[in-house]
Amino acid sequence: MFGLKDVRQPRERNALISKEIFRAYDIRGIYGRNLTEEVAERIGRALASYLDGEGKDVVVGRDVRRGGESLARALIEGMLSGGLNVEDVGLATTPLIYFASMHYGKTGGVMVTASHNPPEWNGFKIWLKTGFLGMGTGLEKLRDIALRGVFKPAPRGSLRRNLDAIKDYERFILDKVNIEKSFSIIVDSGNGSCSIFTPDIFEKAGLNVTAINAEPDGSFPAHLPEPSEETLTEVRKLVIEKKADFGVGFDGDGDRVVFVDDKGRVVPETIIISILAEEYLKRDKGAAIVYEVSCSMLIEEVIRAHGGRPVVSRTGHPYIIDKMLRENAVFGGETSGHFYFKDLYGFDDALYASLKMAEILSKRDERLSEIVDSTPIYPRIPGKKYDCPDDVKFRVVKELTREFKRSRYRIATIDGVKVIEDNGWFLIRASNTQPLIRLTIEARDEETLNNMLLFAERKILEKIKEIT
Repeated sequence: MFGLKDVRQPRERNALISKEIFRAYDIRGIYGRNLTEEVAERIGRALASYLDGEGKDVVVGRDVRRGGESLARALIEGMLSGGLNVEDVGLATTPLIYFASMHYGKTGGVMVTASHNPPEWNGFKIWLKTGFLGMGTGLEKLRDIALRGVFKPAPRGSLRRNLDAIKDYERFILDKVNIEKSFSIIVDSGNGSCSIFTPDIFEKAGLNVTAINAEPDGSFPAHLPEPSEETLTEVRKLVIEKKADFGVGFDGDGDRVVFVDDKGRVVPETIIISILAEEYLKRDKGAAIVYEVSCSMLIEEVIRAHGGRPVVSRTGHPYIIDKMLRENAVFGGETSGHFYFKDLYGFDDALYASLKMAEILSKRDERLSEIVDSTPIYPRIPGKKYDCPDDVKFRVVKELTREFKRSRYRIATIDGVKVIEDNGWFLIRASNTQPLIRLTIEARDEETLNNMLLFAERKILEKIKEIT
């Protein structure tokens, strides 16, 4: 149906695919504009070439977005024509695809999704046994193969539809959860992929559930597929009205979750990471916990206080998961609402994070709001943005790094440049996807925070002006 054109015409084929869809962590574009069925087929064929096709087995799934089904078909056709054997699980969450690839012993998995992007977007997340394909971890090689568009003939692979993946996944995660008392929760699936599990999976775990926006709909009629203070307004209201224990909101493909406490407040991810890290360290003293470079100082303090080993990572799921596997970590977290579990082969999973939180709270005498109120939160400025052209943004960060090093500041360069002082820190990073420099600051008091802001902001603006 989606046959490849003559491979002897690479120049003509190059016009079909845009370099800009290959991003830091995955492939994303506007459906029908720079991401079409023809592009999807080429990417599938390129992936087969990247994997040296013949005999390899790959799982494919898709989220609820417009064009997802036809993009998946085209992707699969490209993979088959390159010799890959494909197991199609149909509508799924991204964590389900990760699970299926490991559980069934496959070479990897591809999820057709644009995660939390607006409805007109779509794309591909690619996981292999060797790790995620991102820039610096193999995506640039796949990109070059796809752009070149010249492929060797290969014997056609086989296609199988897996109708058991959803129930196998449900059984796998429910076996790892033990909720000890009756709990009431509000769940907003945002009309995304988690809708296929809601409310069933929560009811099977023994929870009383009020589910909203639980019909799969790729136009995302209720709100954008990104859980936030703004999109969780209805959840916050219902938690209070129904006197629920907590609420959750999921993103479009089910790998991010934001929590709302029993007072209807959005809970900072720092506190969720702390609660989960403490729980995992109770049963595995001395284990590693991974967190990204922009996380609060509180995370390290909690890990050390409970006998754990803090491990800092670059921001982004390819890097967190890589650290999880390398360090044999039991848990990991990001401030964006990604929570990673050794229980699930090291992957991030919004449904599992929600169930684990219910399990933890069912064993404690405190309500979530009481934990929130008793947890110290340091003053923070998250991700303040400064316009900076794409062609110089990384140079700005590099030169600021040199300056801070020459001035003998204590710095970390795992992701951008982080300047660390006794009472706080600031992090300067170039955006991977936009013409921006981002500044995040945290301090133990407001005065230190403001002083750091003035200093760091002046340095950034001076360097941008100097270079541009």
